[in-house]
Amino acid sequence: MSFITTLTTAWTRTQSLLCVGLDPEPSKFPADLKNRPDAIFDFCRAIVDATAPYASSFKPQIAYFAANRAEDQLEQLIAHIHEKHPGLPVILDAKRGDIGSTAEQYAREAFERYQADAVTVNPYMGFDSIEPYLAHKGRGVIVLCRTSNPGGSDLQFLETDGRPLYHVVARLAAEKWNANGQLGLVVGATFPREVEVVRGIVGDMPLLIPGVGAQGGDVEATVRAGRTQNGTGMLINSSRAILYAGKGDDFATASAEVAKKTRDTINLYR
Repeated sequence: MSFITTLTTAWTRTQSLLCVGLDPEPSKFPADLKNRPDAIFDFCRAIVDATAPYASSFKPQIAYFAANRAEDQLEQLIAHIHEKHPGLPVILDAKRGDIGSTAEQYAREAFERYQADAVTVNPYMGFDSIEPYLAHKGRGVIVLCRTSNPGGSDLQFLETDGRPLYHVVARLAAEKWNANGQLGLVVGATFPREVEVVRGIVGDMPLLIPGVGAQGGDVEATVRAGRTQNGTGMLINSSRAILYAGKGDDFATASAEVAKKTRDTINLYR
């Protein structure tokens, strides 16, 4: 199935909009995992298996794996998710942004090497930096639009033809760039008013919404701003608050408890 179909099915089947972010930092692992050669895979696998009942997707951030020379463990992890938790899409958070043949290689990396269902990309260089990803039939492309970091306003609020740049990106994504019907947008939970504006521009297009949990985004405001008419349309991501909920041998159980609580809180406002 395509990314959008898989995601839509997962929202319905799991009754969850929670996306669990996988940002492994070995220095924060429980003591018995530290210094193991496959510690990153073992940690993330435990988190995935514990939180899967409460999630509709997973989002590994490639930098945390690459910085630790753990790209092979990322491959293992995505394969594990697909095998043990079929139907839960994996979004590779890579934020790639380049043109032509380079973008083609980044697309191959995301979809052929890692077998991700979708990838995040940066639209700053325009459509020809996004188009190579669309050549991979059924795979999702999630475009940065209104990001959750404070510095995002430096560029995203610049006006062009009387509109903030992030409005322009949202409209381009919805009307011109979505050639394969598999696009989504990143809009941060730290700016619920902007979430509402983007939803008004793009209709039912999926929104990946980071910023709840450790970044302090308000769940109620986010859900009310970003939900579609049927109460879905969002991948609400929480990473650190779930990953590092516990520090002992029961770290995965603690993560599951936080994931369940987050899912249930989101569902209160759908």
